[in-house]
Parts: sequence; structure tokens; C-alpha cells
Amino acid sequence: MNGTRLLDTIHSPADVKRLDFGQLQELCAEIRAFLIDSVSKTGGHLSSNLGTIELTVALHKVFATPSDKFVWDVGHQCYTHKILTGRREGFDRLRMLGGISGFPSPRESEHDAFIAGHGNTSLSAAIGMAQAKKLRHEPGKVIAVVGDGAFTGGMIYEGMNNIRSLNNLIVVLNDNKMSISKNVGSVAQYLTQLRTSPRYFKAKRDVESLLDSTPVVGGAIKAGIQTVKSAFRRSLYHSTMFEEMGFQYVGPVDGHDVKELSMLFDAYRQEQSAPLFVHVLTIKGKGFTPAERNPGEFHGVSAFDVNHLTDPDVAPDSSFSTVFGQQLAQLAGQDERICAITAAMKYGTGLQYFYKQHKARFFDVGMAEQHAVTFAAGLAANGMRPVVSIYSTFLQRGYDQIIHDVNLQRLSVLFAVDRAGLVPGDGETHQGIYDAAFFSELDSFQIVSPCNYAELAYWLERLLLEDGPRALRYPRGAEDEALAALGCSGLEYDVFRAEGPADAALVTYGAQAKEALAAAKLAAQQGVCVDVYKLTVIHPLPQGLCDALGGYRSILFAEEGVRGGGIGEHLAAALLERGCNASYRHIAVPNNGLTHASVDELRARFGLDAASLAADIMNQGDVK
Repeated sequence: MNGTRLLDTIHSPADVKRLDFGQLQELCAEIRAFLIDSVSKTGGHLSSNLGTIELTVALHKVFATPSDKFVWDVGHQCYTHKILTGRREGFDRLRMLGGISGFPSPRESEHDAFIAGHGNTSLSAAIGMAQAKKLRHEPGKVIAVVGDGAFTGGMIYEGMNNIRSLNNLIVVLNDNKMSISKNVGSVAQYLTQLRTSPRYFKAKRDVESLLDSTPVVGGAIKAGIQTVKSAFRRSLYHSTMFEEMGFQYVGPVDGHDVKELSMLFDAYRQEQSAPLFVHVLTIKGKGFTPAERNPGEFHGVSAFDVNHLTDPDVAPDSSFSTVFGQQLAQLAGQDERICAITAAMKYGTGLQYFYKQHKARFFDVGMAEQHAVTFAAGLAANGMRPVVSIYSTFLQRGYDQIIHDVNLQRLSVLFAVDRAGLVPGDGETHQGIYDAAFFSELDSFQIVSPCNYAELAYWLERLLLEDGPRALRYPRGAEDEALAALGCSGLEYDVFRAEGPADAALVTYGAQAKEALAAAKLAAQQGVCVDVYKLTVIHPLPQGLCDALGGYRSILFAEEGVRGGGIGEHLAAALLERGCNASYRHIAVPNNGLTHASVDELRARFGLDAASLAADIMNQGDVK
């Protein structure tokens, strides 16, 4: 091809279909090299995408989106899909403002069928789509690509219990870790090859047609054959869960053999007997040795130098997550009641330190946030001190359990809410903007929002000594230098006074304090004095706060959370009840308009940056 990469000739799925099997293998190798190079420069999800290249190429070789629909679980497997659907040139701005999303987005492409930022949702969505196709008499298949980690969450099983007879549904299990169905060697491999042959289906249909047309005994013989076949498979695979749920099971299949995968999907493309379940074995991080050895480290990465890689257990970057994890491990050495619980995020939450030192009291429950919360409630009800460490965006999935199983009984569960506030890169699927609002609707909860490492360490130790439901929320990444310099007063809120008498107060909490302090300096340069109130305890509102704010003419509350139900609304109501006459402005994150961008870009977009806050204060008109 005169030195031209095959990858450079792929502009749509139609270009994949014209390639022979040798060219498909070459294309997979080029995509793997492209992803390693591209993600090392921009950051993104690497391990999971390296493991699904051949699978995705085979799907696009056989099926035709958007008539056929691919539903990813979760969406961090979809980079190859994006490359093959005309978005390769957008990877230089992956997850950046104005660039392509790191997850499927129907607003971005007609080839993306469903948003998939959270796990174990695909099957329910795919069942709905397949049923809609039936009701609308539309052709095409719905293919759900499900990572094995999703099977640690309950929605997958709820979906399997409701597949009915959707013969236009295909579920592909991307099994890169656990063995759901045992491969028993050459016999199983032979049967898999046999059942992927078009001759198998022709013979199967011919026999079924003959039996259906045979009076009296045909139906009984057909039922008997099916019973014997099911028993034979049971003896081979040692698991018929999927078939018992109504699927036709095929596998295990080598997930890195693009020819075998393509032939399998082509053989089953027109099969109409039952929903199909294809068990595919892959290697997470395939083709990049460091990611194969430690797929957890390379699950979601910032930009990195491929020639200088570190062991996350030995030399991690400093972050709120690592400081939390190290401090919790230390405190657990002093109190044997302390347990740590996470939902498939041991490294992401910094709990690898706890795991190494207190393995018996560490629990990774998988993608099962609901179970994590109620499990913690059970531990607390029997005298333990559980700490549930989950990203803010994923903790939303356990809200019923927070209300019913923890709050109603006033159980001593501490929620360590990681990635709280605005989050870069992952856009609308992973923002931590709801937790302050939903926790603060529960009167029993104490919510603490530290702005630096010193406050995080102090309040973690203090909250572990207290009883009842508590939440400690902190941002993604490292502490800001200006906020680190503030240290920790141990007070529920701190006041930073202007050099002159101030008519205006700027109130905030957490990482947003950086912008508030900078805004006060900008206002001072224009001759406007502003006092800054930095809350550490955000619910219930600290005693004395409303009285302290009562003397200002103007109050501006800024928070990296949603407006409705946010802390700013709670403060506004409390001030109104006390008869405060100050003008009040609440700057918060809207429920729409979120996108993938840096935190600074998001703050500027929502008027939460220092310049916007300073301008807002000075535009009040009655401040000096």
C-alpha cells in the first residue's frame, strides 16, 4: 500500500468491511500502536481499550451501525469504535474542551447508541432498544458489550431476568479477569468452532423444520433433543446460568483472534432462535506490557511518558485520594473496628494502602454501590466503624440505601466521597456535583468538605471518633498550593478579612476557596473590600455563621455543586428565616451544559472563576 497505514484509509465502518482477514489483523496492530501513542499524550482510558480492539473491529466487520446498535458497558471500551466511526483525528483533543468525549455520546455521533459512563447499565438499555425494534418492526441487532466487572453489579442480573425472547439481542461478555464458564480444552474448543459454522445452522434449521412437520412425534423428539443437548453442555461448561436465563450460549472464544470473532458474528448474524450470549476472553492492556502487568494503574491515566513509568504502590502521585488512603490505613492500625469498603476502585480511592496493611478489613464489592452502602450499614449495626470510599458520581447509585439503610437507623457509617465537585476529562458522566445536595437533604448527616490535605487528615480522624452518618468529601487530584498554605484551624468555618471594612461577603467551601480568595484580591485592587468565609463543615450549617453574615449588605455564595438543593440554597433559607436583608447571589453549576474540559475551563464556563466572581461582587452596586 506504498507505505500508507491501513488506519489512514478507515473513515467509516464501511471501510472496515472491505478488508480481508489479514488486513484486519494489520489494522488491529495499527490501532493498538495509535492508542498507546495518543493516550500517552492526552490521558484517558487505556487498559480496557487495548483489550477490545479485535472485538470491536470484528463487530464492525460484520454488523452495520447505526441500524445495528452497539451498547458499551462501560463506555471506556469504546475508543476503537470511535476510531472506526470517523473520529480518529479528534483523538488529539480527547476529553478536552471542544474535543471528543471519552465515552459514547449520541450527540457526538449517530454510531453511539447510548451514554455509558457508569457500569452494568448496558443490558437493561439494550433490552429496551431491542424491544423497541420489535415494536417498531425495525431490522438490525442490538449488541451489548459487557465487561466482566459489570457482572459484579446487580442490574446485569435484573436485565437477564427480563430478556424474554428477544432474538435480535446479542450480549458479548468481554471477560478479561474472571472465569464465568470454564474452558475444558479441545472438546469445548471444537464445539465452539462447530457451532460458529454456517453449516451448523443450516443443519439445525433443516432438522427443526423436519421435526416440526412430523405429526404426533415430531414435537416430542425435538424437545428430547433439546434436553439432551442442554445436559451435554452442562457437563462441558459446568455453568448454564445464561442458558437458564434464556440465552443461547457460545464460547469461550479468543477475543484477540479477529478472524474467529468475525466468523462467529457472521454465522450468528441471521440467527433468530433466541437471544445470543457470546463469551469472549481478552487480556486487559493487550499489547502494552506495563498495562498487561498492572491494568489497574492504566485503567484511567493522565498523560504519561511511556519510557518512564512508576509502580503506583511504590511512588504514587500525591493526591487527596492517596493522602486519605494513607491516613485511613494508619488510623485503622489504632482501631480494629475500622473497615474500608470500595466499589471496584481500590487504586482510584487510595485504598491500596489499607489493603496492604489490613487485608481482612478491606472489602472491594465490585460495581455494586447499593450493596456497598447496605453492607456498611450491617457492619455498623454490629459494632464496626465502616468507611465507604466511592467516587461522588458513582455514589449516586446507592442513594436509596443511604436514605433507608443508613440514615433511618442513624448508623455510624462514614462516606469518603472522592472526586467531589467539578471533575476534568470525563464530562457529564462523572461530575461530582450532586453529593452535597443529596446528603444535605438528610438532617442526620454531618458533611465536611476540606480544601487541603491538612484539613482532610484532621477531619478524617475526628469523624471516625464521632457517631452517626457522616460524609467527608474532597476533590480529585492534588491540593492547590495557595490552599495548602492555609493549613488547618480545626474550626467549622474560617473567615479571611479584607484589609478595610467590608460590605460584601463571599462564601464558599472546598477547592472553590481558591477562586474565592483570588476574587477577593481582584476586588480589592478595584477598591472593593470583600470578606471570604470558607466553610469546612457544610451541613448542618455551622453555628454562628448566619449571625456573622447578618451585617453585610451583599452576600455571594459560590459552590462547585448543583444549585437546586445545594448548600447555597440552605444558607439562603437560613438567612431569610433570621430576617437578613442582604442582597444574596448564589453561583453554582447548572444541571445542563456540562462537558469534558479542565476544571478551570468549567469554572469559567459557570462563572465560578476568580475573575467572574470579582466582577459579580463589584456589579452588585451597593458594596464599597
